[in-house]
Amino acid sequence: MASKDDKVKDNVPGKWFVDSQCIDCDLCRTTAPANFKQNPDEGYSYVYKQPENEEELKLAQQALEECPVEAIGNDA
Repeated sequence: MASKDDKVKDNVPGKWFVDSQCIDCDLCRTTAPANFKQNPDEGYSYVYKQPENEEELKLAQQALEECPVEAIGNDA
């Protein structure tokens, strides 16, 4: 489970985040490209835009559920 106390610095403010457990596997970026981007210098993904509609929420939730290291959180 992702820890809100361990968020990566690049996340935009809001409910959704990625924490330092991220292994930069690309799953979230391919599943929800409207909301996740890569920090190639640091080797992790982050939330660059909070989900704004039902489709983005659905895809972000799918990324959360499929993340192999449980690095995505949503403060739920």
